This record gives sequence, structure tokens and C-alpha cells, in this order.
Amino acid sequence: MKLVIYPPIDERRLNKVCSAAEPMHVINADSIDRALVEIHDADAFFGKLTPDLLRQATQLRWVQSPTASLEHFLFPELIEHPCVLSNMRGLFSDVVADHVMSFVLCFARNLHVYLRQQQQSIWSPVGDQSYVADFVNAPGTVLPMDRAHQHLSDCSLGVVGVGNIGAEILRRAAAFGMSLAGVDPKTRSVAGVLDEVWPLERLPDLLSCCDYVVIAAPLTPITRRLFQRPTFQAMKRSAILINIGRGAIVDLQDLADALREKEIAGAALDVCDPEPLPPEHPLWQMPNVIITPHVAAASPRIAERHLETLLENIRCFVKGEPPTTQVDKRAWY
Repeated sequence: MKLVIYPPIDERRLNKVCSAAEPMHVINADSIDRALVEIHDADAFFGKLTPDLLRQATQLRWVQSPTASLEHFLFPELIEHPCVLSNMRGLFSDVVADHVMSFVLCFARNLHVYLRQQQQSIWSPVGDQSYVADFVNAPGTVLPMDRAHQHLSDCSLGVVGVGNIGAEILRRAAAFGMSLAGVDPKTRSVAGVLDEVWPLERLPDLLSCCDYVVIAAPLTPITRRLFQRPTFQAMKRSAILINIGRGAIVDLQDLADALREKEIAGAALDVCDPEPLPPEHPLWQMPNVIITPHVAAASPRIAERHLETLLENIRCFVKGEPPTTQVDKRAWY
């Protein structure tokens, strides 16, 4: 058996791949020309597969994508090809879930407002700009300032796309005592957290009841531009949209219009379409929008997890077992 890698990987990773692949022959192709030659009789491939490479393959049985998302990897010939495809899902769940909860906490406690005020040396509580604690009067009544700061266990969070990342977001939110909802085309529950995950057809129910709506879905033909103006209008006016899925799931012009018209209360985006978000885009200047530059998955732990997933799937292939992260090519995930 033979595994072709292209683009080439560094020597440290290559040594581990060769060990996991024994007795399979491993080719770390240093050029596209060599990859085109070597893939002719390859059984497996890791890296960026192109239509030209696939056309040269005569016995390819397994392809490992170097990424979790597949919208930039799939092409019609690969979808129709009989080879098995696996991706890198499961690497980022806890990291991305932490990023989501940081967005939630920012809005719940108005941290995005206070950071801007700090830059101007302004001491001004949201809800009551003149309030100064006197350490004398007890909090016997609910003040406007109190109402302007959310108690998370009084809030609800809904996840659109309850895969590995979506399920971890729900676990994190459950730890804060939040009420939970989720929609997904396949997942029906999250053990110990959410007894019933609704089918995608119940998205309107999730939108109407949740204070925070989190997009954790992959980009597929079904989810592309899933969030447009009517979707925002179905949300609570006090709701916050969070997108850590894929930028193309949200129509950003419609989002800007919905925010301008106060159809929703705010948005937190780690992904945009296009990326980078153009500097003239109105979302940059909106005080109720938080934008991070596609860093929700950034962590010093990801590289080691990426390598271990590759090695485990190679071991599975050598043993004649399916990869642990096999995908449905037609569904894009």
C-alpha cells in the first residue's frame, strides 16, 4: 500500500506518519509534479487534493483532508469518486466553545461597552450613568443598572449545528445554568445536557425563544445564507447572534440592516464573508458588534491534536478500518 502526502510535511511529523503507516509506503511529495506521478498507484492521500491529482489516481481508496471544513476542499469529481473522505473535526470543540462563552459574557456584562469607555477614562455604569457605589445603602430594589446586566442563569442559548463544537458550546452554557436549545439535521440529543435536539425545521422555534443564537454549523448547500433578514426578524429583539461557524452562513448586509433597525440587539462574529471584512463595512463601526479575526480555534493544543487525528486515521486505514472522522461527501460534513 502507498500513502502520498502533498504539500510536504516537516521531518518530525513525517517520521511519526511513517511509523504509524507501516508497512505502507509513504511518499512526502516535494512538488506538484512528483505528486502527480506518485498518486497514480497510491491507495491513500493526505493534503490538498485537486481535480488534476484525482484524475491521475487509479486506485485511491482514502483521502484525509487537512482541515475540518470542506467547502474549499470538495469538488464534484471527488464527491462522485468511491474513495472515503475524512476531515479534522473534533480538534477545536473546547477552544471554540470557550470563545463563544467569552462573547456571551461580554454582552451579558457589557464588557464591550466598558472597554470602549476605559479608553476615554469614563466611569459610567450601563443602565445608570450617574451611579456610584456608596457602600451604605443595601441593594433592596432592582435598579436600572441591574436590569442592564444579565444574570446568565436567567438567559437561554440556542445552537444551530449540534456537532462536536455545538455540543461543547451547550456543555459550557449548561455550566452557567443557561436554558438550552439546539437544532441539527442528525444529532438528536447531547448526553447529560440536552435531552432533545430539534430537527432543522424547528429553527424558527429556537430563534423565537433564545437570548443568544450561536451558529456552529458547517457551510453546506443548505446552510449557505441561512441567516438573512427574515431569520433575524424571527429572533427576539433582545437577542444576540454569535457566528463561529462559517461566514457565508450569514448575509452580512442583512445583518447590518437588522442591527440598524434594532431587530436584534447585537452580534459577535469570528467569521465573515468575505475575510478580512473590508474596513468600510458598517459592522466595524457598530457599538453592539464584536468582531474577532477568525481566531476562535486558535490554541497551542491544536497542532498536537491535528497530528494525532492524522496518525489514528492512518492506523485505521492500515488495519482496514474506517477513519474515525469519516464524512458524508454529499452533505459536506
